Amino acid sequence: MTSTVDAAFVQTERIGKTFGAVRALNDATLAFYPGECVGIVGHNGAGKSTLMNILSGVFKNDKGTLYVDGKKVEHHWNTHEAIRHGIRCVFQELSLCPNLSLAENMRLRTSAGNALGWRKQAGAQVIRALDKIFPRHGLGANQIIESLPITKRQMVEIAMAFTPGDHPLKLVILDEPTSSLDEQSAKQLLTYLRDFVSGGGICILISHKMHEVMNYSDRVVVMREGAVIYESDIAQTSAKQVVEAMGQGHTNRDEQAATRVHQAGELQVQARLLAEGLPLKAFRGEIIGLAGLAGHGQTRLLKLIHALHKEREDRHGNELHTETAFVAGDRQSDGVFGLWSIAKNMSLSWLGKCGRAGMISFAQEDRLIGQWMEKLRVKTPDMNLPISSLSGGNQQKVLFARALGADAPMILMDDPTRGVDVGTKYEVYGIVRSQADEGRTFLWYTTEFEELYHCDRIYVMNEGEIVGEIANADLSEGELFRLSFKELA
Repeated sequence: MTSTVDAAFVQTERIGKTFGAVRALNDATLAFYPGECVGIVGHNGAGKSTLMNILSGVFKNDKGTLYVDGKKVEHHWNTHEAIRHGIRCVFQELSLCPNLSLAENMRLRTSAGNALGWRKQAGAQVIRALDKIFPRHGLGANQIIESLPITKRQMVEIAMAFTPGDHPLKLVILDEPTSSLDEQSAKQLLTYLRDFVSGGGICILISHKMHEVMNYSDRVVVMREGAVIYESDIAQTSAKQVVEAMGQGHTNRDEQAATRVHQAGELQVQARLLAEGLPLKAFRGEIIGLAGLAGHGQTRLLKLIHALHKEREDRHGNELHTETAFVAGDRQSDGVFGLWSIAKNMSLSWLGKCGRAGMISFAQEDRLIGQWMEKLRVKTPDMNLPISSLSGGNQQKVLFARALGADAPMILMDDPTRGVDVGTKYEVYGIVRSQADEGRTFLWYTTEFEELYHCDRIYVMNEGEIVGEIANADLSEGELFRLSFKELA
């Protein structure tokens, strides 16, 4: 590294990055200073994650200059160099080894400790970090990662990033860190971020949740089409100005989801996980929310319903009709087929209506794919590219299209907007409501409180059982938390 610049710990000057025909980053100039949290927002595919990959050494910029700790970064910049300089990144797609324990994963990230007692020392490290960030986390050092729900995995990944290890920690990049966390865990993390920043640390917070950016950041940056198009101190801007800079209309809660009296149709499903809990009942045309602390049976209940209603013969007994479609929140484990194209991932569940007598009409398939790509604004130059070429949020849009494009009368959604940008979320909300008005039934587990306002009724779960039901008109954070914690209910 050569040449000194100003007091910024990290600075970019006209940074650019191209992937084939896609310009992912275009002349991005930014600076990050000790003692601040910088919120970065923008549509999926706006260049946020690409920029963070360059800062953390995963990608090499093909244009512009990167400065770290006052010095120009040369060609040897990589993840090891970034870590050595105190830069850590928690990516939206988790990097834990699923077949290893918390302690073993921690050991992979640090060489410190006695060779004979490494397991105990590494385990103590990660538990200390979890205790600081997520009090009452309920995790043990010897638990295997793949046995944990995605919420707990996210907590472990974050805790490991905030463990200093072999090098002093200076800058932590969090790419949608609360996308898999429940409201309580998210508040714990964001509170800890402010403590970290007040101690001189730097945090870059990428989030599609506007209240997180506005309430916990010192400065906000808006990116669009790979460029920085707006930057302001939080004290000198507003959520409306930020959303307008993103190129989206601003909506308030009343516009998001007006309370309505639902006229129930026929009973579509009745289910429960435990005999002592309340039964979940969903009627034709309803949007039913599942809430409560993450990991308390919401996903298991959806999977149970999916298994029970997956396929049934028609009245002639010679065809199978799928009665449910599933939108996974953990897309890497339960959603996308990584070696398949964008198009094939999308059309997987509705090929049956793209032809007749067992013959697929590829022209009809392409037409339907094109319609859903336009409707959900999937950003790609070619739908035949691998799905891995898409940003995380755009991959999630493909899963939405796969489910909504099917003929299933009931859609099961497992925290489906995780990592999806604000504009697309409102488009999805509108599609869900219009489809419900046409008679489809939706069961929707979400970790975002505001999304519950789009539901007709909400069931709250605790330790695998439904402990309460809240009507849309009666929904409040206080009532939700009262039911979420069994001892207070």
